[in-house]
Amino acid sequence: MANYVRFRKADGSAGAGLLEGDNIRVIEYPFWENTKLTGETLALSAVRLLPPSEPRSIVCVGLNYSSHLGGRPAPDPPTLFHKPLSSIAGPGDNIVLPRNAGRVDPEGEIVIVIGKQAKGVSRADAASVIFGYTCGNDVSAREWQQADGQWWRAKGSDTFGIFGPSIVTGLQHDKIEMRTRVNGVEAQHGASDELIMDIPGTVEWVSAVMTLLPGDIIYTGTPGSPQALSPGDVVEIEVTGAGVLRNTVVAG
Repeated sequence: MANYVRFRKADGSAGAGLLEGDNIRVIEYPFWENTKLTGETLALSAVRLLPPSEPRSIVCVGLNYSSHLGGRPAPDPPTLFHKPLSSIAGPGDNIVLPRNAGRVDPEGEIVIVIGKQAKGVSRADAASVIFGYTCGNDVSAREWQQADGQWWRAKGSDTFGIFGPSIVTGLQHDKIEMRTRVNGVEAQHGASDELIMDIPGTVEWVSAVMTLLPGDIIYTGTPGSPQALSPGDVVEIEVTGAGVLRNTVVAG
């Protein structure tokens, strides 16, 4: 198991590395095919972590836990949507509540990170194109989501596509847990073996219609009933092995 990160130094330059405790062993970027050490080591405290990949596409699965359906039948076909790249935020960034959005919820999720170009991948071969997993927060403006008929602003507002802090490799797809905490209190808990459309099936479904590239990410869905956010709240998403994604909520 390894943890890959991207970071920005105090001088503004960006890089990538292997996170090992409180240190980062710097590697060449991109790291999808080979992990090449540069010989440089940095203190984690000396850099700012960035979203751990630079996706071309952000795909999300909706309504993918029975606990989130509230007694409704599972959607057939599955509900998928895109987030715009402009929604991306990373570790330590603020979650900005848009003006007049009404209720905004966090949605903690297990996020798949693609490591190889993938088109028409079978579920049996899905593991071969998955680089690893990270934490995701599919922030959602509920009133816009219900009123609009589609989810472009409810799910795609600035800072609503948060992921990080690291990509963890070497996990079994059906043995991953996710927890959401708001101000230190657990608000969500789910596991990958509870997904209605599991991780191999998700890669198969998505790659059947679009080409996925290294660094692309797939949010796999959120469990339970998240709570509404208010300015000042601190949201933490924790995924097995990937660390804790921590963000503070502010008013827009």
